[in-house]
Amino acid sequence: VRLQVQNVDKPLYRGTFHCFQSIIKQETAFGLYKGIGSPMMGLTFINALVFGVQGNTLRALGRDTPLNQFLAGSAAGAIQCVICCPMELAKTRMQLQGTGEYKLKTKNYKNSLDCLIKIYQKEGLRGINRGMVSTFIRETPSFGFYFLTYDCMTRYLGCEAEDSYVIPKLLFSGGMSGIVSWLSTYPMDVIKSRLQADGVGGVTQYNGILDCVRKSYREEGWKVFTRGLTSTLLRAFPVNAATFATVTVFLMYMKSEDNLPECEPGPVIHQPSSL
Repeated sequence: VRLQVQNVDKPLYRGTFHCFQSIIKQETAFGLYKGIGSPMMGLTFINALVFGVQGNTLRALGRDTPLNQFLAGSAAGAIQCVICCPMELAKTRMQLQGTGEYKLKTKNYKNSLDCLIKIYQKEGLRGINRGMVSTFIRETPSFGFYFLTYDCMTRYLGCEAEDSYVIPKLLFSGGMSGIVSWLSTYPMDVIKSRLQADGVGGVTQYNGILDCVRKSYREEGWKVFTRGLTSTLLRAFPVNAATFATVTVFLMYMKSEDNLPECEPGPVIHQPSSL
C-alpha cells in the first residue's frame, strides 16, 4: 500500500526492501503490523464465503470443466467484495496513518473498527464502500484464475491422498495459484489502493477509476501499475499455499471421517483421484 500510493515527486521508498527497512527503522517492527485488525476480523468470513460459494457454484454448474472452475471462482470473488472492500479500506487507512513517525503526532483512528465508524459518520455507506467497483473488477477474474490454477496444478502434480508428498504438492499448488491470481489483475489493485487512500490529509485527487488511471499514467507512466508487485508476490505465495493446503487437508480428513459421498464441497473435490 505504501509503495502503491507514495508521491512520485517525493518518494519515501526506493523499493520493497527499502520500504521494509524504513518502516522498522522509523516506526519499529510494530509498524509492519499497522492495520492488522481489519484482516483478522474479515479474512475468516471471506475465506469461509469464498470456498463455500465456489464449491456450491461448481456443483450447481454440474460439470467440472476448466470454464466452470473459472466461473465458480469468479462468483466467489464477486460475492466476497461486500466484506473485502470495507476491510481493505480500513487496512489501507490504518497502514498510511503515521507514515515515517516513531510516535504518532496525530492519530485519526484508534483501530480498524474505529476507522470504519468514523468514515461512516462522515461519509455514510458510500464512504465505507469507497473502491467497491475497483475491488469488484479486481476480485472477480482474480478468483476465477485462483481456483482454475489450483485445479490445474493439483491435477498435473497428481495430488493423491495416499501420496507421501501430497502436502508439499498442495502447498506449491496453492502458492502458485496465489501468484497467478495477483498477476492477473494487479494493475487494478494499484488503482483500488489509490482510490481508497484518496482524501487522506483532506486532499482529493481522483473522480473515479478512469480518472485515477488517466492521472496515474500521465504522471508516472506504465510502471505505476506495477508498484508494490514484488512485496505482493512475496506475500501471496506463503499465504495462499497455507490457505489452500489447510482447506484441502481438512476436507480430505472430514471426508474420510464422515464417509462423505464423492463430489462433496472443496476446491479439489472433482479431481479424478481420492481427493
